[in-house]
Amino acid sequence: MKKYIVLVLFLAFSHLSFAQYNLPVKGLAIAAPDKENVNRFVKFINEELAPREVNTLVLRVDYNFQYKSHPELAQEDGLSQTEVDKIVVACQKHGISIIPQVNLLGHQSWHSGLEKLLQAYPEFDETPGIKLPENYVWPNDDGLYCKSYCPLHPGVHKIVFEIVDEIIDAYKADAFHAGMDEVFYIGHEDCPRCQGRDKAELFAGEVTKIRNHLALNGKRLWIWGDRLIDGKTTGIGLWEASYNNTHRAIDMIPKDVMICDWHYERVDPTAVMFAMKGFDVATSPWRKADLAKKQLKLMQDLRANATKEMKEHYRGIVHTVWSSAGSFLDRFYGPFNPEKVDDAVCFKLLYPME
Repeated sequence: MKKYIVLVLFLAFSHLSFAQYNLPVKGLAIAAPDKENVNRFVKFINEELAPREVNTLVLRVDYNFQYKSHPELAQEDGLSQTEVDKIVVACQKHGISIIPQVNLLGHQSWHSGLEKLLQAYPEFDETPGIKLPENYVWPNDDGLYCKSYCPLHPGVHKIVFEIVDEIIDAYKADAFHAGMDEVFYIGHEDCPRCQGRDKAELFAGEVTKIRNHLALNGKRLWIWGDRLIDGKTTGIGLWEASYNNTHRAIDMIPKDVMICDWHYERVDPTAVMFAMKGFDVATSPWRKADLAKKQLKLMQDLRANATKEMKEHYRGIVHTVWSSAGSFLDRFYGPFNPEKVDDAVCFKLLYPME
């Protein structure tokens, strides 16, 4: 009986068609490949993304690029423009829009290591008094998940915007993803600039500043939506939503910001909230195929039953991958087991080969 249920699930996914659902965004969010995997990734674009009708590729670049404006922020083995061009050409060939991502505000550290921005510019640290532990654990006494930069530091945006502009040009992109997810450190009591300020206003101010900079060059801002959801009232919690009151920023930011609404444990219908506030929104699953199927069906139903004013706000799906591109490709091209909880399995079932 169990094998029969799995077969039914597989066949159900195999007959899903985004043309049938009329979803404008059929996306994948994944890390940009390292040098050794660029050719494999191009092969994946040509032979897998294109036939599956994926039309949007959110690439987490961060510092995996040989920045000329700020070489101090470039990974030693970051991609060259020639390697980036291979990815760009493949995507242009198939009409796939690339949206490069550099994590802004939050995610300026990971576990026990600083990311490049705070390594090079420690003065931008929102919480310089909180030291990274030798052995990271969660929870911890400092409430440390990832460091943030101070959004009110007078020098931070000149640096950040220069690499943002450079990576947009490198990938010939019309939009930029700023991350902005899981921001736990904001308006910290130890920050001389941010202490005592409204956290929602600080978050909204940073989103708006980034959006306005991009708009000057006709580019659009994308962000993850978790900090705009009230985690306590909804019961969604502090990871997929906010416990530090940043959720009120939803009424303070420009309505042309594109929201990627990620939920990995339940099918929370928060896309409705974003759409009713006037935002375009895409739902983002990860590795649980049964939930992804329900999320896809929910987006289908919302779009099918919405008023003409609301319909176009429901944009589609952006599947997420949180490993390196190389390890994802290893899983993708490895043995297929539809019972496995796995991002590559979920991707195959969400985007079946036509």
